[in-house]
Amino acid sequence: MARPDLKSLAPFDTELSDRDRSNALSVPWSRPSVSGPARRKRWSARWISLATIVAMLAVWALTAALGLVSPVFLPSPAAVAAKFVSVATEGFVDSTLLEHLGVSLARVFAALIASLIVGVPVGIAIGMSTVGRGIFDPLLEFLRPIPPLAYLPLIIIWFGIGEPSKVLVIAIAMLAPIALSAAAGVKGVNRERINAARSLGATRRQVLAHVVLPSALPSILTGLRIALGAGWTTLVAAELIAATQGLGFMIQSAAQFLVTDVVIMGIFVIAGVAFLLEFAIRRIEAVLVPWAGRD
Repeated sequence: MARPDLKSLAPFDTELSDRDRSNALSVPWSRPSVSGPARRKRWSARWISLATIVAMLAVWALTAALGLVSPVFLPSPAAVAAKFVSVATEGFVDSTLLEHLGVSLARVFAALIASLIVGVPVGIAIGMSTVGRGIFDPLLEFLRPIPPLAYLPLIIIWFGIGEPSKVLVIAIAMLAPIALSAAAGVKGVNRERINAARSLGATRRQVLAHVVLPSALPSILTGLRIALGAGWTTLVAAELIAATQGLGFMIQSAAQFLVTDVVIMGIFVIAGVAFLLEFAIRRIEAVLVPWAGRD
């Protein structure tokens, strides 16, 4: 059979550079460099996002400057920025902003560790065992839709008003996303990999450690990101329990005395920290599981 004339295909390949051809012939998950219209679209989206944020700040500042809303309810951006500096240096309710932030981070990360210790094994049991699925899946589905404020009084009755109660409330909110993500990751493991490991003589424990867990790690990290978001949203509720420090406590105390600039400043701090944690987890995910979504 005669080979096709490659020159006859040239009109259809005139727009491909040598680099594009090498990318087209590489592995399926290789990503060619973004150039031309695609790059312009990406930068356009970033500039649109930046313009949206600037426009919102401008409307906020203009509303405050014109006195359309009382400063008690909507202080100006300058007032919020000044309050940020004041709380960071002089403090609010007997603690500086850094101290409030440190206490809140300690509670969130303690709850996260507890949720990982419990949630990952539960998720693996759900994904690998019919008995585990029958035991834990109904409990998680019952627990998942309940808002933290609903079981907060029960936690106080059972465990008191100490620090364990605050951590427990946050941990319960984090548990379901981690467990369900781990279960989804285990269920999505390629059966051919498991069969190949067993054919080579791997024990059940070795299959779990060297095949199942690495394959499920991307889903577990996704669940961790979701759980951190749930933990931060639960933080304010958890710090209602006789707290004396923390971002949630600071916001609640400011709200009681109509110190709105501190409330808004605290909201921005929580959002900023959550954004930084999200970015950090994405970087960790890129290092630990660079193959995620590519096989």
